[in-house]
Amino acid sequence: MNTVHTGSEITITNVPASLSHGLKEEELAGLRQTYGKNVITAGRKGFLLPLVKDVVTEPMFLMLTLACAIYFFLGESGEGLLMLTAICIVTAISIFQGVKSNKALRGLQQLTDPKVHVVRDGQVKTIPSDDLLPGDLMMLEEGNKVTADARVVQGNDLTVNEAAITGESFPVAKNEKVDQNQLYQGSTINSGRCLAMVTATGNHTVLGRAGKAIASFTGEKSLLLKEINRFVVWLTVFGILAFLVIFLVNYLKSGTLISSLLLGLTLAMAAIPEEIPVAFSSFMALGAFYLSRYGVITRQPQVVESLGSVTVLCLDKTGTITENQMSVHSTFYYHPASGLTPGPGPGGEVLYYAYLASEQDPFDSMEKAIKEAYDRNGKPGNYTPAGMIHEYPLEGHPPMMTHVYASVGEKLAASKGSIERIVQACHPDETVSRNVLEKARQLASDGYRVLGVARALYSGEALPQKQDDFAWQFIGLLCLYDPPKENVKEVLPQFYRAGIGVKLITGDYPETALNIATQVGLVHNNEYLSGDAVMTMPDADLKRVAGQVSIFARMFPEAKMRVINMLKEAGEVVAMTGDGVNDGPALKVAHIGIAMGKKGTDLARQTADLVLTDDNLEKVAIAVRQGRRIFSNIRKAVRYIISIHIPIILTASVPLLLGWAYPNIFTPIHVIFLELIMGPTCSIFFEREPAEEHVMSEPPHRRGMFTRREAGISVAQGLVISIGVLGLYYSYMISGHSIEETRTVVFTTLVISNILLTFVSRSFTESLSSTIRYKNNLALPVFVASVIFLMAINYIPWLRGIFGLAPLEQTDLLICTGVALLSVSWFELYKFFRRGAERKSMPAQ
Repeated sequence: MNTVHTGSEITITNVPASLSHGLKEEELAGLRQTYGKNVITAGRKGFLLPLVKDVVTEPMFLMLTLACAIYFFLGESGEGLLMLTAICIVTAISIFQGVKSNKALRGLQQLTDPKVHVVRDGQVKTIPSDDLLPGDLMMLEEGNKVTADARVVQGNDLTVNEAAITGESFPVAKNEKVDQNQLYQGSTINSGRCLAMVTATGNHTVLGRAGKAIASFTGEKSLLLKEINRFVVWLTVFGILAFLVIFLVNYLKSGTLISSLLLGLTLAMAAIPEEIPVAFSSFMALGAFYLSRYGVITRQPQVVESLGSVTVLCLDKTGTITENQMSVHSTFYYHPASGLTPGPGPGGEVLYYAYLASEQDPFDSMEKAIKEAYDRNGKPGNYTPAGMIHEYPLEGHPPMMTHVYASVGEKLAASKGSIERIVQACHPDETVSRNVLEKARQLASDGYRVLGVARALYSGEALPQKQDDFAWQFIGLLCLYDPPKENVKEVLPQFYRAGIGVKLITGDYPETALNIATQVGLVHNNEYLSGDAVMTMPDADLKRVAGQVSIFARMFPEAKMRVINMLKEAGEVVAMTGDGVNDGPALKVAHIGIAMGKKGTDLARQTADLVLTDDNLEKVAIAVRQGRRIFSNIRKAVRYIISIHIPIILTASVPLLLGWAYPNIFTPIHVIFLELIMGPTCSIFFEREPAEEHVMSEPPHRRGMFTRREAGISVAQGLVISIGVLGLYYSYMISGHSIEETRTVVFTTLVISNILLTFVSRSFTESLSSTIRYKNNLALPVFVASVIFLMAINYIPWLRGIFGLAPLEQTDLLICTGVALLSVSWFELYKFFRRGAERKSMPAQ
């Protein structure tokens, strides 16, 4: 089976002619109509109706509906209609945010859906997996996900991991035989390649009939999400208790059930922070969508926030730091009399046997390089085997692989692999072994990947059970070079400046790893840890050493997983990059798995949380910056919500509990229209805030949403606003103003305070003179809309009447503005003096 580019003609051998050209174009329309898309449609369909259902079952919506019904029951149709309008606006905003988030998520889903190579009309085409149809010929190879049930029609060294179906983690051999030719959706090609005919798609597959959905590993919830959930639950419980208290107090004083219920609902609506969950989901979905524009595909939007807290970045060498474009740099032939000498040996034996030990139609970059060098340097004719009859796949730690060929008389076995394993299998004397390994280490220290090459002749009938059991003859060394990517040296300092530790985890020689690390500027102390050492070291020791060592060499999947788990147990937030099948387990256990999308395997891409479409490490720095921006903006939004909810709650409760003359100055109408301002501000305005300049020069956040001091400041901000508002409330009340006049100045002061708080909360460190220059195209619309709303309720008579307000005199407006300025602007002074104190505490340069 040949590997060809999309659109190229292909000739498939050993397959019936009726199958070799795949489906014909004229057959596709009828098959699509019969079978539909290759998707499992378990669960609810669509998202608009479920979204509406989620909105109308929220506590806030139910409370608004109850308040609206009470207004109509009391005969106050104007207030009822206004409340109904508010309900429609709130619902529309929630649905708009939901649709926007779902649109972003669906866009991401399209980008992350796996692609598959199929043969149609005799040509290889790449199509989305959901376009597969029964009768399609899929071309699958190592690392590919099987995206439909199929029957193997041609295979080569094919093993499949069927854990998604059977739960069995060991690979299963597959071939064209009737009892071994079934492939199932959800399984993964573990080794080899095949041509397979699709037999079932979508709900008709074994996985679909079982009602299972293929889902990515989601991992545990982030610290921020846990904290937000706790905060929302706490305030919701507080809102329910406050509702009961206010309802009972009012009922005991007035004896009026309906009005007491209405006033209790007012405080409950003021307390429940329904804006925060909406804001969090919007931030995550839209942040993931923005990252996709940079070529960073996020499979789980929630992981975007975790990017900002990454403390350790573990890099795979091949494909991440290096180009994954190997070439054979040199060869060394071994002769018992003269030892190792440069060159391929007589007849090009080193290249020849390395080629025989490789796939004849390679897909691995290393084997491609061997084949190119072999083709370029000529094909020796001193020994031509008749054809491969058996393959021992790549296995062991360190690994080797063997191909066995038929010939006249004896069988020929050719092997290549880790030099330690090859030397061990050849059983040379101690001096030869020491010299060969020393030469391999010298070459590795120059940055080369070094392979050992061996051959064996075998005359027995039954082949040995293990490839090590042949009578191997050592042929020589083959050196490959994979150059570092040009921009890695410029990218790594960005991580170091951001306080992120960088570690290299590779299966290569320690000397090769150290050489490449030095070339690209990865900070290390010339120490390394091997995979074998990782597996034998006690947990406590490994946890300590893993944090100190930057180079991990001769690593295998289990060792990579153990290092990452130990780093996690040490409190680090770990991101891991990779592109191969052997990187899959490590990508899965890391907090954030990052796969190379261009040259990575399907398994790596489907396991990872992030996929870099162009394999550019700089995109990881962009993703970290985006994660930190989102984390910072969520904190701003939540602190804003805390600060503005406190005065609303206290203004609605304190006068009643203290027995003031006007105990219930707010109705649900006032609270809901404050919510109409706060909701979009929280979930839309702050989401659009740019990253602050210092976001990538600070260490990763190892904490939750904010510290006790930061939370205290937000509470203090809310309390200061409350003091200002309640002070005006009390002053106007005792000076003989009517309840309408008092309500007017209280409500106006709250709205102005909210406007000012929005802009003060744009930064916890920078003053308003700096933040006013932040590029947020919603800043002016938010300000203008808030001012228009304030002017409308105060100066449009019929609207003023519905809100129960009195005409606002110019003097009163100035007083409201002055109190709001004093209540909010103190935070600007706090930021100014704090920055001054920090400058004084900095050491002299």
